[in-house]
Amino acid sequence: MHRTAATAEQRIHDAARVLDESPHDFDALIERARGRSFVLLGEASHGTDEFYALRAAITQRLLVELDFDAVAVEGDWPDTLRLDAYVRGQSADTLDEAFGDFQRFPTWMWRNTRVREFIDWLHGHNAARSVVERVGFYGMDVYSLYRSAEAVIGYLEDVDPEQARLARHVYACLDHVERPQDYAWESARGLRPDCREGAVAMLVGLLSRAPQYLDADGREAAEALFHAERNAHVVLNAERYYREMFAGHVHTWNLRDAHMVETLFALRKHLHRQGRAGRIVVWAHNSHLGDARATAMGERGEWNVGQLVREQAGADSALLVGFTTYTGHVTAARDWDEPAERRWVRPAPAGSVEHLMHASRRDRFYLDLQHPDVRESLAPALPERAIGVVYRPETERQSHYFDARLSRQFDVTFHLDETTALEPFDIGHHWQHPELPDTWPSGL
Repeated sequence: MHRTAATAEQRIHDAARVLDESPHDFDALIERARGRSFVLLGEASHGTDEFYALRAAITQRLLVELDFDAVAVEGDWPDTLRLDAYVRGQSADTLDEAFGDFQRFPTWMWRNTRVREFIDWLHGHNAARSVVERVGFYGMDVYSLYRSAEAVIGYLEDVDPEQARLARHVYACLDHVERPQDYAWESARGLRPDCREGAVAMLVGLLSRAPQYLDADGREAAEALFHAERNAHVVLNAERYYREMFAGHVHTWNLRDAHMVETLFALRKHLHRQGRAGRIVVWAHNSHLGDARATAMGERGEWNVGQLVREQAGADSALLVGFTTYTGHVTAARDWDEPAERRWVRPAPAGSVEHLMHASRRDRFYLDLQHPDVRESLAPALPERAIGVVYRPETERQSHYFDARLSRQFDVTFHLDETTALEPFDIGHHWQHPELPDTWPSGL
């Protein structure tokens, strides 16, 4: 067994392309991306600086060299709309003001210095392009139940006041709670009516009236209508997501990822209508973008974005890119809705994907997982770390590891042996004082 592990380490060592911060670091990935409709760029945590920096740098090259048309992220549609308007030059916001709609925990996922640098770059990139050629920045998540309902009403107030009054009445069924989670709790206990029928009717009405909402030249009106339609879809899918949260009838994970994929394909269709290629870069967590069929998630009946995009677009149309780290610091909370902290990421345990990468004696590298030797070495199921917005090192293995066959989960991966914490806009006391490695008992 030791000999096999050593062989895997050596094969990774030999196949790895070391990153030296040169313009050629991503050449191999760019070649792999040629002809693809989707490039899915993951992250092993929602708070690692290097993951965000690498994704931004890769995305810049995809937009410049391969003419990708859009960036879709694990954020809410109405929140990212303000950033989209800014990067397209259609907003009076300053750069920092354009981030103003990201108010829901965890704000640091998007209100951070790396995303600000990328949005600033994208604004400049678009300024040199025609209006039709400008790259958009979109959210594809399902959490914005109330903000999306408000956005639909706001759109209808401008184009169809009578339908706006109807929308207020229909969406009132969702009201009277402070948080969508409260809606979920009340729905599960039969304390409120099922609002799905009204949400469906609202979406059908919006789609059926679409022709009358388009003006003569069509483009601006078509863009506004598209945003309204997507928000109406969010309301429909979010209502079901939250209603099922406590009911337990279906996997809410599946509902969420199915919505993300629905959004991606709707966005591609929208870009095609504009005469664009419809090529999209996607930013989300590894657990969403790696193929679930190669993980323990798939074994328990869950699917994800990576799997569904491969199935619906074809494996040759999508490039799945993972990111891993062995240790360092991460921006994460101790529990949901708690302050962001700079947490120490415990060194990955022996036998894990991250420890195998570390044992290859390479520091920062790109690895083609389809290289024959590498594919064979990473075909067995190994524990893989996933840190979201909460980090619980006291239950590290139970909370943050799942089994995955890395060479089937992703096409390529980047490993960074030691990483640093993402810097939020809103730096509080907890983040200013990082957790030090020697504060944790080494025996664990």
